Amino acid sequence: MNELVTRPAKSSEQSRTARKTPRVVVIEALGPLTILGGIVWAFAQPYRVTFFYADGKGFWDWAVQPPLLAVLVGLLFSLLVAPGLVEDLERADEAREDAPTR
Repeated sequence: MNELVTRPAKSSEQSRTARKTPRVVVIEALGPLTILGGIVWAFAQPYRVTFFYADGKGFWDWAVQPPLLAVLVGLLFSLLVAPGLVEDLERADEAREDAPTR
């Protein structure tokens, strides 16, 4: 047969298309959802954000604002924690797939 008509054999080096497991999707979504929650909280309760009402506020009122801290925690989780967790979950899933079945 013509090689243009037949399907070429897959090489072992060709990467598989991996689907994300629900656990990985949840871990990746936690950070952005926390950021969104902090933003919604800031708009739902604007009196908690000192930038809007700055009269007579001290340093700690400026430095510690709960809605903005929620946004910061979501950002830090997304950038620092989630990539490591996702990598570990994917590695565990690969090890589970490669393990011999009994």
